[in-house]
Amino acid sequence: MAPGIPAAMERPHFIGIGGAGMSGIAKILTRRGAKVAGSDSKESATAEALRTLGATVHIGHAAGHLADDATCVVVSSAIRADNPELVRAGDLSIPVVHRSDALASLMEGLRAIAVAGTHGKTTTTSMLAVALTELGLDPSYAIGGDLAGPGTNATHGEGAIFVAEADESDRSFQKYDPEVAIVLNVELDHHANYASMDEIYDSFETFVGKVVPDGTLVVSADQSGAVELTRRVRDLSALKVVTYGEAADADVRVHKITQRGLTSEVTVVLNGKYLTFTVSVPGRHYALNAVAALAAGVALGIPAHNLASALGKYTGVKRRLQLKGEAAGVQVIDSYAHHPTEMTADLEAMRGAASDARLLVVFQPHLFSRTQELGTEMGQALALADASVVLDIYPAREDPIPGITSTLIIDAARAAGADVTAVHDKAAVPEAIAGMAKPGDLVLTMGAGDVTDLGPHILDHLSS
Repeated sequence: MAPGIPAAMERPHFIGIGGAGMSGIAKILTRRGAKVAGSDSKESATAEALRTLGATVHIGHAAGHLADDATCVVVSSAIRADNPELVRAGDLSIPVVHRSDALASLMEGLRAIAVAGTHGKTTTTSMLAVALTELGLDPSYAIGGDLAGPGTNATHGEGAIFVAEADESDRSFQKYDPEVAIVLNVELDHHANYASMDEIYDSFETFVGKVVPDGTLVVSADQSGAVELTRRVRDLSALKVVTYGEAADADVRVHKITQRGLTSEVTVVLNGKYLTFTVSVPGRHYALNAVAALAAGVALGIPAHNLASALGKYTGVKRRLQLKGEAAGVQVIDSYAHHPTEMTADLEAMRGAASDARLLVVFQPHLFSRTQELGTEMGQALALADASVVLDIYPAREDPIPGITSTLIIDAARAAGADVTAVHDKAAVPEAIAGMAKPGDLVLTMGAGDVTDLGPHILDHLSS
């Protein structure tokens, strides 16, 4: 039986309740019986789903949205100090709880798996959630994206396992005490919060140090940052380290990855035995995510052959190479990739799936700070496409940085030999792509902003 409601969470108010991380916690609390309320900047399917579960969701931010009897106000790092609901919480002396602390309180008393890494967290967490559910273990989970099957990013299960995506961007993953920690990769990102790789390593070391005694770290044996992290934490007492990957010395070694259209077949060597299973999304990086999920489940004592079979039931996460549809012989696929490593991985996966067809990309850079630091590498990644359209930077939580625009990416892409067109009006993209695309082409909308909204409009223009 899963734990009930933490005392401070009986009547929580979420500022930004529609966000991927915030909405998941709100859903779990609602299902546990809490009286959940909150606000978001705009109406959405997520807001309506929360209302269906019984939550009160206000649109817009106003002091009057916060009830006097709220037991806490839950915020993420994106909420600014002058938010009127946050100001009112201070006036009423209502405790303010960070999203990560709220999630940590929900995991107390359960066997937690925390999935960390610069890339691949959502996919790996989702794979575990699907596999454990398929095996009848009824896990709770909180994910940064909606599963394609259940269509939700979180659920409250009655089982003993809680699977959570662990966010390193603001160091909030240091709040968790998992039985199993997964580290997929360690790279420099989130430049507003980390000034160097040393700061990144320190943060990940703290996260790994929170693993419970006799718990397990599942970590990549291939990615250089993960390998360095492993070297740094090897001597931690009462920590079991399980490596996975294509490296010859990996504890769970990938023997072969065979791409079959938009799926992959993976063969691993585990405890001297070969095990083959199917992953429903293409690309080496997704196959490796599945192997990490396999290793984590085995660390909890779940038989490997059962897990391998259950992982085959995973059907994807929204925005992770999600097929949006097909029109006029052109498939439109959506990708959340926004860091050069992610972009390269997804473009290589799509290149393999495209065979002799052309790959057309609509890319929307995410954050001025990321573009400032990694814009050149983003442009170089776009050289893997046959042609690209690049939009203006999606600012999200940031203010503009003077001189930093999409031109930085476009210039780097052209220098790398890419065919790139700048489009400043997002509404003009569907017509532009429809004019470029031919039967058999693949169109990839890519980025962490609202570029995902373009898929249906591109399909409509292709149809006409």
